[in-house]
Amino acid sequence: MKQKLFVIITITSLAISGCGEGVDKQQKATVTEVKAKDGGEKDKVHERKFPSSLENGKFFEKEGRKYLYGGEDSLQHFDVTDFSLKEEQFHFGIGREEFPALLEPEFISQKIADTIFSDTARFLLLKMGTVAKAYSIKDLTRYEVVNDVVEGKPVMAAYCILADLGAIYDRTIEGKKYTFALSGYTYFDKDVWNGLDGFVMWDRETESLWWPLISKAVSGQMKGTEMKVLDEQYWSQTTWDEIKKKEPEVQVLKPGQDFERPKSWPKYTAAS
Repeated sequence: MKQKLFVIITITSLAISGCGEGVDKQQKATVTEVKAKDGGEKDKVHERKFPSSLENGKFFEKEGRKYLYGGEDSLQHFDVTDFSLKEEQFHFGIGREEFPALLEPEFISQKIADTIFSDTARFLLLKMGTVAKAYSIKDLTRYEVVNDVVEGKPVMAAYCILADLGAIYDRTIEGKKYTFALSGYTYFDKDVWNGLDGFVMWDRETESLWWPLISKAVSGQMKGTEMKVLDEQYWSQTTWDEIKKKEPEVQVLKPGQDFERPKSWPKYTAAS
């Protein structure tokens, strides 16, 4: 996986409201610089003030299995009986349908987009065959996940504002197409990505949880399966100014989209 797609933003007061709707604006993260023991370069220590999922009762057991709260509908809870993460390192828990992860994204022309975005606006640009699509980082902070299809290939544009990590993924895994969204949780490990929190995803087809910071599924039927970052020859991080110069026919993700969440969807079983 591309290890650092964007420079980590050092922020002394990051409002988590930018990560999605329904999150307490007062929750903040701070980064404090402390001198290394040997007197050398300062290390960055991330002091978290995010709500603990464990302390807030988001984990529970039922009929001998362990679950993670997924929303007001009892059918939305995640079965994490076999998960590979630690309960005490989960934050938040606002529900898995709170984020408008797009299923059928709409796009606008380069001409219209040029009236919206500044030249310095950051984007993920995907180019496959004759089709170019651009996903602004500003809009990805709202959707976090955009499920798309380009030249017949299922792909996903994703961005985590907490880790400042963006990538384009291949949604075809082991021959099957998967549809992703945010679980409503973040997770951190002091030994991964400088200890920054990263969003935890889920897929609709198996309802497994995935943690992009290690590029693997961490629970459910898909546990241990690798997430597939699309080959870097097809995508890049860039600016609107560069896109205008190179891709005049680019399709740009339309800002402000939302949709009614589906009540049900096809699922894969272990045998299928």
